[in-house]
Amino acid sequence: MAISRSQLLKELEPGLNALFGLEYDRYDNEHAEIFDKESSDRAFEEEVMLAGFGAAPVKGEGSAVTYDQANESFTSRYTHETIALAFSITEEAIEDNLYDRLSSRYTKALARSMSNTKQVKAAAILNNAFSGTVTYGDGKELCSDAHPTSGGGNFANELATPADLNETSLEQAMIDIAAFIDERGLKISIQGRKLIIPPELQFVAERLMGSANRVGTADNDINALRSMGMLPEGYVVNHFLTDVNAFFIKTDAPNGFKHFERSAIKTSMEGDFDTGNVRYKARERYSFGVSDPRCVFGSPGSS
Repeated sequence: MAISRSQLLKELEPGLNALFGLEYDRYDNEHAEIFDKESSDRAFEEEVMLAGFGAAPVKGEGSAVTYDQANESFTSRYTHETIALAFSITEEAIEDNLYDRLSSRYTKALARSMSNTKQVKAAAILNNAFSGTVTYGDGKELCSDAHPTSGGGNFANELATPADLNETSLEQAMIDIAAFIDERGLKISIQGRKLIIPPELQFVAERLMGSANRVGTADNDINALRSMGMLPEGYVVNHFLTDVNAFFIKTDAPNGFKHFERSAIKTSMEGDFDTGNVRYKARERYSFGVSDPRCVFGSPGSS
């Protein structure tokens, strides 16, 4: 259905001082603080987790060396979605508008809609991090206390006891990240790099990470998180996170949060010969997902 003059009556009247409602700034590209962008030329992309070797055993004198097996652990698939939105304006509405080129205003609104959709889809990865209904390559939700490994063990990338963001919970998260293991149970060196929080926690995060001394105590103890250089990339606020209590730590795991771009955003315009209406469309194809759950550590908060 095209946008007609009946929907734009005020814009056709003399004496109109201003049009407003489409000029708001937007929270744009917040997904780039979380996801590593890669290009794609396929309908979907797959990434395979490899399991190496276990701990080396003692070889007895004169005995044969022990052989181990390497294998594939699990596969993560990224299926690209096509996101598109369009609008149409009648020929008469364009001709009779006295104040502004309608196409200019509404193409900006179209861009805002496309951007908002991308941010919501990206944030959904974290918004569903503790939901058993959304699982990944190893069959578990993103943040779980029992991610299975090929060696038969488990590792956790969430707090054993859910807790709100505070000094104790953040320090425990860093301890737990340092205990991560690979698919064969070997200790691996992974560090927390960045804290990801909703707007409701930004003041807590600033006090925790910006103070030279401990927060909320009269003691003159140093802020260990800051003095030790933990979370060197600081914190970022994502305005599309829906849980006001949840917080996440992005680690330096090599293959974690991924954003595959199949087709960058494209805009097009064409006129219809029969009606004279002008149509505008925006379209892009992409996917968001996670390969290695070791890329994140999280807590849903205590409530």
